[in-house]
Amino acid sequence: MLKATGIKKAYGNLPILKGVDFEVEKGEIVSIIGASGAGKSTLLHILGTLDKPDQGTVELNGSKVNQLSGELLSVFRNKNIGFVFQFHHLLPEFSALENICIPAFIAKTSKKEAEHRAMELLDLLGLKDRASHKPNELSGGEQQRIAVARALVNRPAIILADEPSGNLDSANANALHEFFITLRDNFKQTFVIVTHNEGLAEISDRVVTMKDGLII
Repeated sequence: MLKATGIKKAYGNLPILKGVDFEVEKGEIVSIIGASGAGKSTLLHILGTLDKPDQGTVELNGSKVNQLSGELLSVFRNKNIGFVFQFHHLLPEFSALENICIPAFIAKTSKKEAEHRAMELLDLLGLKDRASHKPNELSGGEQQRIAVARALVNRPAIILADEPSGNLDSANANALHEFFITLRDNFKQTFVIVTHNEGLAEISDRVVTMKDGLII
């Protein structure tokens, strides 16, 4: 359902990706590992349409995302791709519920429908009683789970996660990893995860190792 072919990317004279081919099946959890500077995050950003390759193509569910630009690309990204980063990037002035709803509002989903979906996710995460809490009233683990719910609110085809548990203690990291497994098993949710966490890599369906801008 995701296919990247011949991805090359350089910044100035520094080549970062040197011809990467990468595929993901629906309902698969794939972890990308490798030393810092291997090109993992750059590849993830290109897969997520946050950056463009110098060469190569990316297809998601049959759509050639390289051919999209401007508002069409933004709409496609909002509908099809969910992002989770190491730092939750929640908006401090909004409640947990409101933070989750933001991508749905951008997609012009009605307030009633967006809030219903957000509450479903909060319930699934065991955070229904935290709906009205603002980020500074939540623990680090709770904040990151809210960020995952925000990534899921539009029912995206794929979740791209960059060190999603990198800022969490081991207990919260394990809880997050178990939630990813639940989403895959119950909803066929697809994940591509850049991680240094060996535990997360071990529970993935497949582990891809990058070195010096290539998958090895």
